[in-house]
Amino acid sequence: MSRRYPYPGSRDEPDPPVIPRRLRTGDTIGLVAPASPFDIEQLYRGVSLLESAGFNVRMSKRVFLKSGYLAGPDTQRAALVMKMFDDPVVKAIICVRGGFGSMRLLPLLDYKRIREKPKILVGFSDVTALLMTLYMRCGFVTFHGPVVASLPTSDKTSLTALIAAVAGETPVELTATGGTVIRSGMGTGPVLAGNLTTMCHMMGTTFQPQTRDHILLIEDRGEAPYRLDRMLTQLDMAGSLDGIAGLAFGSFEACGEPEEFLRIISDRFKSAPYPVLTGLEFGHGKRNLTIPVGLRASLDTDLGRLIYHAPATTE
Repeated sequence: MSRRYPYPGSRDEPDPPVIPRRLRTGDTIGLVAPASPFDIEQLYRGVSLLESAGFNVRMSKRVFLKSGYLAGPDTQRAALVMKMFDDPVVKAIICVRGGFGSMRLLPLLDYKRIREKPKILVGFSDVTALLMTLYMRCGFVTFHGPVVASLPTSDKTSLTALIAAVAGETPVELTATGGTVIRSGMGTGPVLAGNLTTMCHMMGTTFQPQTRDHILLIEDRGEAPYRLDRMLTQLDMAGSLDGIAGLAFGSFEACGEPEEFLRIISDRFKSAPYPVLTGLEFGHGKRNLTIPVGLRASLDTDLGRLIYHAPATTE
């Protein structure tokens, strides 16, 4: 199986990413449930928001399967992901919920088939495993953004930003609101965005994301400060912070006092050889802005902005 990066730790130059086709009014969005079960009312409210934005939604009865803390057996969840990539009517795929379970699908997916049919894929939290793996193994841009069940509780800007990223013609820009500059500077490279806990669980596997030369964006929820410190230490000791172009932090909801987390970040990264910024509005907060994964951008800490160089979709 070919990969964007031949093996963990490789410094080989990656291929340019494949830019997925832009969504248009009337296009069909397919829903998948790669991780945990979800609140059905929240699902239908999220579907209504997508339909109100002008899109059709295709949903298999398999999204409603349950198997303990998973949304059905691994084989069924993986088969639904493959079905949505194979379906020519489906132009984009949005995950219903995160939770846990996406990592269990990684060995079951047919990356050759997926690579031949690049599509928009959106999700966050546990879906980090899919976003990063499809970028690394299939070479196309994926999207760290709201899941369907989170749309009803997110603010309106989250939905607007999602549509702008997958259906707009201008490059995505994010500005840190109330952010803190830990290390001043500017870094340029493809963006990797995801959940800190999920990234750490991918370390040491054949699906470990390759971070060198990338701008790394991380977020999390419900982790005590010492656990966040432990996970950042793990990333550091695993070499995942070596040679990165920049580091930015999103929301860290219910992770203790913000001042304590800021102290942890400052102590660890104040002498980093790359720019470091906090305060980007993505992750588990009420505002979850959409971030293209695998697309080149610049992180400017003096401006407090992440600025992409090109639109995330194409005609």
